[in-house]
Amino acid sequence: MADKTERGIRVVLADSSRLTAMGIGQVLEREPDVELVATASDGEEAVTKTLELEPDVLVIEADLARINGIKVTQRVRRELPHVGVVVLTAKDEEQTLFEAIRAGAAAYLNKDCEPAELVDAIRKARAGQFIINEKVFSRPAVASKVLAEFRELSVYGPGSSKVFAPLSPREVQILDNIAQGMTNKEVAYALAISEQTVKNHMSSILRKLSVNDRTQAVVYAIRQGWIKGPEMGN
Repeated sequence: MADKTERGIRVVLADSSRLTAMGIGQVLEREPDVELVATASDGEEAVTKTLELEPDVLVIEADLARINGIKVTQRVRRELPHVGVVVLTAKDEEQTLFEAIRAGAAAYLNKDCEPAELVDAIRKARAGQFIINEKVFSRPAVASKVLAEFRELSVYGPGSSKVFAPLSPREVQILDNIAQGMTNKEVAYALAISEQTVKNHMSSILRKLSVNDRTQAVVYAIRQGWIKGPEMGN
């Protein structure tokens, strides 16, 4: 057994397959900075153990019994917003990806991903990163669903926390383009900057607004009157 470092990443794992749970447990056991503190086999057990133990990260199967993984993610993110959630799925379906985004998941991975990819996602989720955003606008159908959220702005409230660091003019410009449905690549081309610069700005925007994903960031900005929403037609 590898020695675990102090202040390691505490993980709760929820998966209906004992074999899968054992395999992931063995992967995490090899990581000196990761500690698997509990496992769960269904959604209710996942909620109970997560609320009780308050881990740094919850790794959860999307298709769980009793309460599915997406609904568990919603509850955990609402009650324990500091807990990052990594959603695992056996079927890479766009609807599930969309629901995971709305629920506030930090990452969305296929169960046959490489062990290193899962560990990297756990570390980034602990750090407050939302790597799930990278998949959003690379899927046209998902992008369409995300933009449709603007039809019902009440889905996301502006939140109770104040904006301590105002957005820069460039960040507002990028957010405005994202609101019109542009991908990172298209925004980069339109503004004559690199795609990585766009990603860096988006990370800064999410941090400043204390929101989970770009959808929430745009809705917040619309509510504040900083940008205009996408054209919906009459």
